[in-house]
Amino acid sequence: MVPRTRIFRHAVGFGAALLLSGGLSPTAYAAGTPTAPRSDAAGLGAYWTAARLTAARPADASASVGTGTGTGTGTGTGKATGRGTHDTPGATDASPSGDGPRPGESIPPSRSFDGIPQAGTFFWTDASGDGRTCSGSVVRSPGRDLVLSAGHCLKGYSGDSPRRHLGFVPQYHDGLTPFGIFPVRDNGVYVSQEYYDRGEHAGAAYDFGFAVTEPNEDGQRLEDAVGGVHLLTGSGYSHSSVRMIGYPGGAQKPLECRSRTTKWVSDDPVDPGVFERVACDGFVGGTSGGPMLVPWSGGGWAVVGVIGGYHTGGNTSQISYSAYFDTATKALYDAATTGAPPAGPDPR
Repeated sequence: MVPRTRIFRHAVGFGAALLLSGGLSPTAYAAGTPTAPRSDAAGLGAYWTAARLTAARPADASASVGTGTGTGTGTGTGKATGRGTHDTPGATDASPSGDGPRPGESIPPSRSFDGIPQAGTFFWTDASGDGRTCSGSVVRSPGRDLVLSAGHCLKGYSGDSPRRHLGFVPQYHDGLTPFGIFPVRDNGVYVSQEYYDRGEHAGAAYDFGFAVTEPNEDGQRLEDAVGGVHLLTGSGYSHSSVRMIGYPGGAQKPLECRSRTTKWVSDDPVDPGVFERVACDGFVGGTSGGPMLVPWSGGGWAVVGVIGGYHTGGNTSQISYSAYFDTATKALYDAATTGAPPAGPDPR
């Protein structure tokens, strides 16, 4: 069993809803007593030893896109390789104007830290049995069980695709799982149908997704254990104070960086769309799906984006992007929180 600290919180229960307050302390989200321990969580806890956790590598480096293996983005993605290659027929290696640091642009540094309870990383095994990771954050939901990430991280797990030891570890660091491992529910991965239909490049504007989790080995629901951040949609492209968090591949601690977002209109026909752009150093493969957080008036944090979108997050470690959170994001959240059947690849 992976060493971990078991944290129990108790408070008065309440109904959670989108677009209310968010990002409060874990105590503010606990509701009643823990549910019965899950055998799935116990199995994941036994499988994901500290050695396996520390050996896992970012999904961005995998080449199994579109195979239903749940391995993430595959080759040719910006955050994975740091180069502007494409896997679309007829595409070129040329980067569009402005992609990357601009002349004279100040790039804020990132720093390694032990993380926050509301951010963490997914772990799973690919078709070869190798451990893979991608970043995510816990968002408030009625079921207190929802994780937000990038669509290119989660798309291999929608529908009846194999899960392969898929679980979410909040505040993972140094081989530790301080709140345990939360299994992802069968048929609990939600990615927009537009993303499946258009693909990771043409569908870059839909590069977000949600995973519904089950309780950890102690029977705690995710949000009861760690709290959650507020999902903010339709808030505009420019945010003057943004905290970005992500788990770089091979590192045993997450990175955080303080910066701002601006509007980025792609002039690349392969990756069309309008995105949020943020300059922060050090965000390489594995950070995909990590949240872009802003202070929330109700206390704590709100999430306005995740690393992904344009070139699945960008071609360099210094500039990251996010799909814009709008009505499509809200519709996907509604589907995940109401238990609607998840979308999936066209079976033809």
